[in-house]
Amino acid sequence: MKHPDSRFRVPRMVAVGAWLLIGSAPMAVAQGRAGQTAGAATPAAPPTAKAATPIDLTGYWVSVITEDWRWRMVTPAKGEYASVPMTAEAKKMADAWNPEKDEASGEACRSYGAAALMRVPGRVRITWRDDNTLKIETDAGSQTRLFHFGNWHPALGRKPTWQGDSVAEWETVAGRGADGPRPAFGDLKVVTTNMRPGYLRKNGVPYSANAVLTEYWDLYKEKNGEQWLVITTYVDDPVYLQQTYITSPNFLREPNGSKWDPTPCSAKW
Repeated sequence: MKHPDSRFRVPRMVAVGAWLLIGSAPMAVAQGRAGQTAGAATPAAPPTAKAATPIDLTGYWVSVITEDWRWRMVTPAKGEYASVPMTAEAKKMADAWNPEKDEASGEACRSYGAAALMRVPGRVRITWRDDNTLKIETDAGSQTRLFHFGNWHPALGRKPTWQGDSVAEWETVAGRGADGPRPAFGDLKVVTTNMRPGYLRKNGVPYSANAVLTEYWDLYKEKNGEQWLVITTYVDDPVYLQQTYITSPNFLREPNGSKWDPTPCSAKW
């Protein structure tokens, strides 16, 4: 299905620049907080992540496959590695892919880890678990990601998990346009580490425990009322990737959760 807005095919950096040039985004960048002087009033506590959100991501979203359809909608055959900048060691690992073995050993969720999860076709439900933790659930694989804001740090020695440890922050610009003050505009940046080794592609293309996942979640509102979520994704892995692997899965907001259908992980599909 071709995306109705050609803007979604433009790299994130270029797209954001275009918004700034045409005046769609506010122009004044928020300044840092000045230091408190002796005797000054105690500053108010900073707002929670939930209160400070520049964009509302909560609700239900369905993936719209606008890139790599043949590798996402069906399980690729062994050896179909096009577009992934794999190392020789990664190819060796992928050539040994055995989905039956993964199922038998309890590793069926290898292609549902954080580095690949948002590219798995399905639906996403986003809610606030608390004022500083955003909860992302997928019906494909029945996975849950937690995005932690503020000064959150994972416990030392925490065991790696499929979804890893995600630290999030709002990247916000607030200012005024020619017609007066405008609401805050921004995106969500998420950095995920401490992931269990998994697959970037269903047919065994690997990422290692050393991989770092960086995401930028952008919300676009169309004149016809549609809302689109674009997640620009960067995977860096010194073990299995020769360079950064960049993708940009797209999602369309749904009015409710009537089509929400959780299913377990599958190594074969």
